[in-house]
Amino acid sequence: MSQIDAATLAALQSTFLEESFEGLDRAETGLIQLADDPDPEVIGELFRVIHSIKGGAGAFGVTEVTELAHVMENLLDDLRSGTPPTAEGCAALLAGVDELRATLREPAGARQLRAATHHEICARIVASRGAPAAKAAAAPVIAPAVAAAAAPVGDPAWLVDFKPHPTLMQTGNDPLRIVRELVELGATVTADLSRLPALGVLDPTELYLAWQLRLPAAVSQAQIEEAFAWVDGECTLAITREASAAPASEPVAETAPVPAAAPEPPPAPVAVLPMPAAPATPATPATPATPSRGGGGDDSHSPTNMSSVRVGIDKIDLLMNMVGELVITQSMLGELDTDGPISVERSAQIREGLLLLARNTRALQESVVRLRSMPVSVVFARLPRLVHDLGHKLGKRVELETTGQGTELDKTVLEKLGDPLIHIVRNSIDHGVETPDERIAAGKPAHGTIRIHAEHRGSAIVIEVSDDGRGLNLTRILSVAKQRGLVAPDAQLRDDEIANLVFAPGFSTAAVVSDVSGRGVGMDVVWRHLKEVGGDVHIESMPGQGTRTTLRVPLTLAIIDGQLIRVSEQSYVMPLLSIIETVELEPARLKRVGTAEVYRVRDQIVPVIDLGVAFGLRYERDLASGLLMIVEADGARVGLIVDELLAQQQIVIKSLETNFGRVDGLAGATILGDGHVAFIIDIVALTRGIRRGGRLAA
Repeated sequence: MSQIDAATLAALQSTFLEESFEGLDRAETGLIQLADDPDPEVIGELFRVIHSIKGGAGAFGVTEVTELAHVMENLLDDLRSGTPPTAEGCAALLAGVDELRATLREPAGARQLRAATHHEICARIVASRGAPAAKAAAAPVIAPAVAAAAAPVGDPAWLVDFKPHPTLMQTGNDPLRIVRELVELGATVTADLSRLPALGVLDPTELYLAWQLRLPAAVSQAQIEEAFAWVDGECTLAITREASAAPASEPVAETAPVPAAAPEPPPAPVAVLPMPAAPATPATPATPATPSRGGGGDDSHSPTNMSSVRVGIDKIDLLMNMVGELVITQSMLGELDTDGPISVERSAQIREGLLLLARNTRALQESVVRLRSMPVSVVFARLPRLVHDLGHKLGKRVELETTGQGTELDKTVLEKLGDPLIHIVRNSIDHGVETPDERIAAGKPAHGTIRIHAEHRGSAIVIEVSDDGRGLNLTRILSVAKQRGLVAPDAQLRDDEIANLVFAPGFSTAAVVSDVSGRGVGMDVVWRHLKEVGGDVHIESMPGQGTRTTLRVPLTLAIIDGQLIRVSEQSYVMPLLSIIETVELEPARLKRVGTAEVYRVRDQIVPVIDLGVAFGLRYERDLASGLLMIVEADGARVGLIVDELLAQQQIVIKSLETNFGRVDGLAGATILGDGHVAFIIDIVALTRGIRRGGRLAA
């Protein structure tokens, strides 16, 4: 095989894995919904997902997946036929989804290690259908002669003329797999070799075979058409009734039945390479008793690794239009002759061209940002299974409601949201939502509700997670914080400040450590991940009514809106998202309390940091000409003394750690239009460093 062929096949395998994991996520959500609402459309979608994964796995020779998917198909086919779903059946199918995901993640040589779990789940699925478990070990294909004998003599049989197009296998479809599905229904098969060319002109990448099949009358036309649903438009197909019935036992001269025990080979022109390890999801247990993908203990779980982004053609068209506008603007500016003195008219043309260039560049930048954007539904899709499994484990009935799933943000930011949302939802179920008996005693419905809402607010995305549980025990939180020295023994804190103490590393009010909570890791993970993307988190709680956690993250990490400020002779950038307001500094309102300075802004007292002193740029200051910039950090407001406000502009963030090294109080750097470098201030790190009494590097 040539290198090009191997690269193409690897790309196809990667696409298959990506689509399979997306399908399994949809199947997982559908199965959870199916337990409460046996919607025929949901059942149909589940069948299509598993059938598609089975077909793709067969094309790449992943027999472990095709076998399990086939057993799952049988149960889903029962549900399509009107059999009501059972709790055991849904649990077995969920276990099957977990096993399919885990099997696809494994390299080819390691899949055999999952054989015991694989067969156990197959047996569970078969048992949930009311069939003996031994049936799972039997070959799934019914012998044609036996199936044909089962049809009553004299009934008009179905005749199927199946002529695939020559390019059928080049799309990953396997016609033999379709034939075997029909053999399961009792078909007898005759191969048509009439289209086979001479060996000298045979193209090994094309398909020349055709088949005629005869199926018993008991099979419905819909069942036959279903087998060919995945090759629609890629074959010539005729399904008719037999004109006169022949005895089922009469031999068919040219019939060549497909052996029941024969393994399904991959399509002839496609060589089977080892499947790459799947990058999609972290390892999950096969049984649904343990919450999967973030539903287990306190360990941090990585979010879905979205290594690729599917982009709509409309976004590509918009990007091409923007590039075209830039080319036009460049041509217009190129035609302006700059030799000799510049007239007023030419100066106006240059100014107009530059304004047009700036406008088109901004539009191009927004288009590129949209290319990297993904809907938050990618992360939300992980939560229904978590709620289902953890609620069942803790004996609580919890419903999940999500809105704003179409809200888009940069995929890098989105990847960081997976763990925070999982930990917040787990805390809501474990500590917030009461048991059914407790809720009924409190006058609430027996089932609790967790609501997640996402929306755009300015240049940020806000995600709110709320529950209708018991709320936070603020008295207990403050007591534990004082015992551990997180706050002073005589500290007087507002309710929101007390609630936000749960984000401290190692903080926990749980009396007993369990596999769900108690180690004080979860909420610290929330805080750290949000800060890594320049976001913020805030908690509000009402005793007996519930808790609301608000996550605020930027749309993208690569480009931000910033406010240029001057401190001494240096220029810095303050993220516009962090700024509340800027006021003229009145020295009379500045007071010293112990070693700290505070400033009265209307009726609120805010701590003050002089950036010039903090960065070691000066030791004396002129308060008469200074400005106080009020910013929000760690859920609280802080005043920063600066010398001058400069322009607001969008800035491209450059990493300091990559190009220089880590500097406390600085989140990165950018290059300004005049070529100078300006540092981007990290508000959270700055305020924490000053609280520890340290001076930060300039």
